[in-house]
Amino acid sequence: MHRPRLHGRFRPSRLIIFPNPPKTLVPRLSEPQPADRFNPAMYAVIASGGKQEKVSQGQKVQLELLHVEDGTEVSLIPVLLVDGTTVLSTPDQLKGASVKGRVIGTEKGVKINGFTYKKRTNQRRRFGHRQQYSLVEITSIAKG
Repeated sequence: MHRPRLHGRFRPSRLIIFPNPPKTLVPRLSEPQPADRFNPAMYAVIASGGKQEKVSQGQKVQLELLHVEDGTEVSLIPVLLVDGTTVLSTPDQLKGASVKGRVIGTEKGVKINGFTYKKRTNQRRRFGHRQQYSLVEITSIAKG
């Protein structure tokens, strides 16, 4: 029995087959995961700067620049609060909940190099950008 011929991009000569999968994609089941980092007893999801971040008490997190001085206590808006099996997610449930943190300092993100051009007009422009972040340590998570 003959095999059908494959044309175009599906020819066998163009297929890339990796003999071993990349090590980052293979989960290591032999190493136990730390319970306090991946499954803390109490954690919250906060909203800051148009983004949401999962935080637990004592964690240091990078948030969009808050424009406050170092050492200032800030109150963050909880979107979700989980304490063991109790989950608070609706606005009525979260009315008394609070997440407080202390600003440690500011950090810069990675450098982004950009390049724009318009063809056939010799118009070229290079630019760079480094986003600034506030480093915040979460001091308390309360259900209220």
